[in-house]
Amino acid sequence: MFKKSSCMKKLFAEFFGTFWLVFGGCGAAVFAAGVPEIGIGLAGVSLAFGLTVLTMAYAVGHISGGHFNPAVSFGLFASGRFPAKDLFPYIVSQVLGASAAAACLWFILNGAGAFSVEGVGAFATNFYEMEGYAGRSYSMEAAFAAEFLLTAFFLIIILGATDKWANGKFAGIAIGLALTLIHLISIPITNTSVNPARSTSQALFVQGEALSQLWLFWAAPIAGAIVGGLIYKFLLEKTEE
Repeated sequence: MFKKSSCMKKLFAEFFGTFWLVFGGCGAAVFAAGVPEIGIGLAGVSLAFGLTVLTMAYAVGHISGGHFNPAVSFGLFASGRFPAKDLFPYIVSQVLGASAAAACLWFILNGAGAFSVEGVGAFATNFYEMEGYAGRSYSMEAAFAAEFLLTAFFLIIILGATDKWANGKFAGIAIGLALTLIHLISIPITNTSVNPARSTSQALFVQGEALSQLWLFWAAPIAGAIVGGLIYKFLLEKTEE
């Protein structure tokens, strides 16, 4: 009974942590980014995503490990820090949490008649080969490379910040700031995924091209996370004092 209860708490922690990431990060994008004169813009949305992870890392990270992202779970598995048997339950909880947050965002937007599927990046969806910010259209290969590289480095930062030799009290700050930096770099490229659950939740409501392009925002982050996990394990991890 104790083990079952402990497992459920971990899954609830992942659900609520991922909910907060999508509600806070994507919510900042859809509600506050483009408000005339007082809008938070790219920097504000980037910071919002970082703050969601930072706050939930300290709130529930001690319960579940604070993944909030299927790619992170895969990367931690590749590094030897997460068991394979827990991958599927964690990913289901993450996708459900993200989707519940997207449903809340949809409901609130509908309260103002403001939900729309028109335009590049509608409802904070991810994209490639579409003319987005600054009139640029990044190719599928460029989008894949960006998502792959950024997720790989995200995992290296996560693994380093949470290593037993590191000062774990500051891990949440390092990880939150890393996600902020990732968004500052890549919002103009793909609207930033590095998180398949976050991408899925928004695409489910927008449908159309957002769904047809969703494969990349699963494949690239997971592949990058696995490579990042392996790099840290075999090239960077400190094994003795």
